[in-house]
Amino acid sequence: MYPRKEDGKVSLVCRACDYVEEASGSEGYKIVQEGKSKEKPAVIEEKVEGLPQTNICCPECGHGKAYWWMQQTRGADEPTTRFYRCVECGHVWREYS
Repeated sequence: MYPRKEDGKVSLVCRACDYVEEASGSEGYKIVQEGKSKEKPAVIEEKVEGLPQTNICCPECGHGKAYWWMQQTRGADEPTTRFYRCVECGHVWREYS
């Protein structure tokens, strides 16, 4: 389910079946999109304690640790995209496999 904001209200939408459910609030979600791509934006929850961490240098602040997750952003025959979120500054960037 991905958040969508229309007329000041936040709804959660399933991209597979278009099911829409009214969200109880917009807290805890941030929509992030880099560049002018046709890809749908990744959704990142503010609470990222459950995500694994890795040692990688943040291109924004230079900190050496980031959370990471993988998401299928292109066709099923393409490899997944790995996203990183800096532990220190929260900057999000991606790495294509």
